[in-house]
Amino acid sequence: MIDFENGSVFKLKQSDDPGFRDEVQPLLVDGEEVVLTYEGVRDFIVFTNKRVIAVNVQGITGRKKDYASLPFNRIQAFSIETDGLADNDGELDLWFSGLGKVRFEFKENVDLPAIAKHIAASFL
Repeated sequence: MIDFENGSVFKLKQSDDPGFRDEVQPLLVDGEEVVLTYEGVRDFIVFTNKRVIAVNVQGITGRKKDYASLPFNRIQAFSIETDGLADNDGELDLWFSGLGKVRFEFKENVDLPAIAKHIAASFL
């Protein structure tokens, strides 16, 4: 399982790379669609209309990947911290029953309120 305690695992920026959509396509259930994608150096996360899929790319070749499925219906609470003048990074914290807190850190210019709205609309 991905170590979500280590915030440096996911330092993300928005991505339009269709390869990320293709990568998670075999994991999607009927009626599930990719909505947003964010990438780090090698890792990425995908927001669908039902969950967050976090992908941790491992090894020298990058062939080995760890996929974590974080369903919206298991979120108990969430918070966002937008970037500021001196701090250009934003954060998304999600609290899951049975798992605890999951944190994603985003580089500047990521629309965290839009992500929060997407999550809220998915389970409210």
